[in-house]
Amino acid sequence: MKTIIRIMRPDDANIAGNVHGGTILKMIEEAGVIISTRHCNRQNEFTSESKTGFSDWLQHPCYHLCSCSTAEERCVAVLARVERTDFLSPMSIGEVAHVSAEITYTSKHSVEVQVNVMAENILTGVKRLTNRATLWYVALSMENVNKVVEVPHIQYGSPEDQEEGRKRYEAQKLDRIETKQRSEDIILPAINVDRQRKEPYTVGYSQSSLIHLVGPSDCALHNFVQGGVTMKLMDEVAGIVAARHCKTNIVTASVDAINFHQKIEKGSVITVSGRMTFTSNRSMEIEVFVDVDHVLGRPKEKASAVTAFFTYVSLDKEGKALPIPMLKTQTEDEKRRFEEGKTRYLNTKAKRMAGAQKDQ
Repeated sequence: MKTIIRIMRPDDANIAGNVHGGTILKMIEEAGVIISTRHCNRQNEFTSESKTGFSDWLQHPCYHLCSCSTAEERCVAVLARVERTDFLSPMSIGEVAHVSAEITYTSKHSVEVQVNVMAENILTGVKRLTNRATLWYVALSMENVNKVVEVPHIQYGSPEDQEEGRKRYEAQKLDRIETKQRSEDIILPAINVDRQRKEPYTVGYSQSSLIHLVGPSDCALHNFVQGGVTMKLMDEVAGIVAARHCKTNIVTASVDAINFHQKIEKGSVITVSGRMTFTSNRSMEIEVFVDVDHVLGRPKEKASAVTAFFTYVSLDKEGKALPIPMLKTQTEDEKRRFEEGKTRYLNTKAKRMAGAQKDQ
């Protein structure tokens, strides 16, 4: 078990005092990478019964697998996927975040980490659950960044626990394959948009982009961007899109599965772009892409590195949800994405209602 504790400061929050969802995501990933890297460097025997690792990573031509039977080769865990994350309640300036991480499943080349986030009022000592998240990591050799190494197995409390973990592993693997096509879509960067000529509540009006040069402070041991840094930038862009659409205080409500399609190295330029895809009466969905431009040493065309859907809600001064202006779709692609977002919204709502009935 790994726990990170930190007080929330003004620079962690928006102008209303609500802590940015990206700040929480970054802390979640920091806890995950610490516990998974420690685990992957245990001097243990590896399991030979697990399935193969993430197909997108392991089938990439620049990777080959290490078939060693002990963890003698030092490695670092790299984030490959974050499952859907719900923000159960906003965290505020002055509260203390308790981020606890636990390894719950290992396959041959991947580690599942489950994380809980609690917010503590340090004046009263009262704590409340704000987030649950599941993250998947792969281990890369410290000597050769293109080598994916095997990871030590964990001891399960029961065969049932192991079987449930295997099902989660297979489910996320299938989802990564299905959502890989999304990374082939394109969002043209929205720089210096003339919003005086754009119609409010349209996709083009709120669409936003951020260009960031990857520096040493953004990177982990391999000189590649930490997953939490990328997610924080994605949340910032999504928040700008949401704020431009409704012009009120907004907070992150949930994040769909985040898939990391390729590594982002130091010195690269990343373009984080977000666009509104769907609005309901009380929520709005923003699609976010991260494109990477390897400007140093290896000139290439831009490639999509990360994709995700962020859901935001608008709050009044008392923290109650406000109505969301309806998104005005103009093109056939915008109408198609709106219907796809509506389907995701209804499916999520149905799952939430089914879960609530199950708990009763």
